[in-house]
Amino acid sequence: MTQHTSSTLVVPEVSAIPRHVAIIMDGNGRWASKRFMPRVAGHSEGLGAVRKIVQECRQLGVQYLTLFAFSSENWRRPPEEISFLMKLFLKSLKGEVSRLAENDIRLRLIGDLSRFDSGIQEMVQFSEEKTSACKGLTLTIAANYGGRWDILQAMRQSLAANPGLTSDQVSEELLQPYLSMAYAPEPDLFIRTGGEQRVSNFLLWQLAYTELYFTDTLWPDFDAIQLHKAFDWFSHRERRFGRTSAQLASESLSDAV
Repeated sequence: MTQHTSSTLVVPEVSAIPRHVAIIMDGNGRWASKRFMPRVAGHSEGLGAVRKIVQECRQLGVQYLTLFAFSSENWRRPPEEISFLMKLFLKSLKGEVSRLAENDIRLRLIGDLSRFDSGIQEMVQFSEEKTSACKGLTLTIAANYGGRWDILQAMRQSLAANPGLTSDQVSEELLQPYLSMAYAPEPDLFIRTGGEQRVSNFLLWQLAYTELYFTDTLWPDFDAIQLHKAFDWFSHRERRFGRTSAQLASESLSDAV
């Protein structure tokens, strides 16, 4: 499995179209409430937005798309909403896996899946296996995921794999392979819909040098037009990774010669 280097160690390649997009899909409940509908109706509507954005990213040449579906803190929500979300999760896996495979989209799940029932866990395994050879786009769903959990579990795994490790031997290179998304480059663009401006314990390690884009658009209303707006904003960002603007200008001049 290919391991990707940390942006704090090596300056990554930069392109107008982000290679990896990470999204917090916020605003489903508020979308439904505005229409005097139960909150769960917003989650169903949000699934349609997922299909549109996955398709658009595939067409635009995005290589990795990571969606925050259910955080480790979302268990605090009302029991009836959690129950609906679990049923919707299982239904969407069953309904979408063949379509993903047909469109050369690989599905991966990250997070502590042990808390989900056996039906969901079995469907996750089946879906990952069915799409394992797909190479057009890697779609990652973060479920029962938290950024702090990710770092802690990576540290535990690295310590177990390296018994006798001393504190001065701990490094990014040692930890990196055990992070949930070691198979993907760090996100270039983070998008959060729904008006909130925080990362909410999502990919805390991986977002170190990611461009953060926030929009008031509620997730069910986030479509290809909204995605293109985010990409246009991204294309005008100066990604320095610790360097100066003068250094970037000099490098661009050298490349042009």
